[in-house]
Amino acid sequence: MRALTWQGKRKVSVEEVPDPVIQEPTDAVIRITSTAICGSDLHLYELFAPFLKKGDILGHEPMGIVEEVGSAVSNLQVGDRVVIPFVVACGRCFMCQKGLTTQCETTQNRHSGTGASLYGYTSLYGSVPGGQAERLRVPYADFNATKVGGELADDRYLFLSDILPTAWQGVAYAGLEPGQTLGVMGLGPVGQFVARIGRHLGHRVIAVEPVAERRAMAERYGVETLDMADATDALKDLTDGRGPDAIVDAVGMEAHGAPGAATAQQLVGALPDLLAKPMMRHAGLDRLSALHTAFDAVRRGGTVSLSGVYVGSADPMPMMTLFDKQITLRMGQCNVQSWRDELMPLVEDPSDPLGTGDLTTHLVPLEQAPEYYEIFQKKEDDCIKVVLQP
Repeated sequence: MRALTWQGKRKVSVEEVPDPVIQEPTDAVIRITSTAICGSDLHLYELFAPFLKKGDILGHEPMGIVEEVGSAVSNLQVGDRVVIPFVVACGRCFMCQKGLTTQCETTQNRHSGTGASLYGYTSLYGSVPGGQAERLRVPYADFNATKVGGELADDRYLFLSDILPTAWQGVAYAGLEPGQTLGVMGLGPVGQFVARIGRHLGHRVIAVEPVAERRAMAERYGVETLDMADATDALKDLTDGRGPDAIVDAVGMEAHGAPGAATAQQLVGALPDLLAKPMMRHAGLDRLSALHTAFDAVRRGGTVSLSGVYVGSADPMPMMTLFDKQITLRMGQCNVQSWRDELMPLVEDPSDPLGTGDLTTHLVPLEQAPEYYEIFQKKEDDCIKVVLQP
């Protein structure tokens, strides 16, 4: 089959690789019909070379058609249309029963001290072959494959794999009461959904984003938007001097600004793997511009919810500010399987209230993935969300 493979820093290519096969009775194999490029994939493209090997298959936002099932699979059959959550979880362990599927004790990566395995996401998370490919093996298929209807287009369902539940969890963790104000840092794909979900739930939403095209997309959904310049003061000015009741940081570790941290990331990325791995694990730094703005701008007694990915182990945190302002901080990889029942009716609503059909800006063949990784990273060609079709 054809699949997008990692070949080095800022270098990916579509190659011929072996087809996936059933390895366990609980597996299924799907033929992928749509698969997206995620902002998290750009972390692999730019920063995670020490934890990748040449030829690793990337991608964790796929959907498709079941082609084969293992002997122990009971909820799926050949021909079913499914979306695959990016988290590989068993559905039976202590953590899964608590809804914390990203902490699944069956697929947890104890050798690296990380949580559940993820598709296409480095040796830290199991080195599981990813979904930017023509086919995908799905472990624990009864629990992980989400069956969907056959009438609606792929883009109405595809984002159930990651970014829609990630945004939903981010807003849920914000803990807003009816009518309160939600701030959003960043209007990439996750931030777009965070803002739309906030509006759908009846909140006032004010989003901060430096790219004009992304602001314009959010404004179609009644979102107030600001440029990055003087964001803290502007957010307070718009909220009686207090700041939003909660802020979701949908940017993460590669925020604009923070040149010192950016330089440190580049230096670590240039080191040999044997040196770079311990540096990233024990002295890694994130670019914290968006996060620190959230801490400064949220009202006293408010909540900051992190949907953007952070991986630094030596990030400076403004503990005095957090303590003095009594800020609640919530975060974590999205427990996708725990939110899908809430989200499915919204996805299938004929009115498409969250605009799942109004996010993709570039729909291209899988063979063009290398070109569109670069375009997406550089925010060129008004690119907000890329969907690949194998």
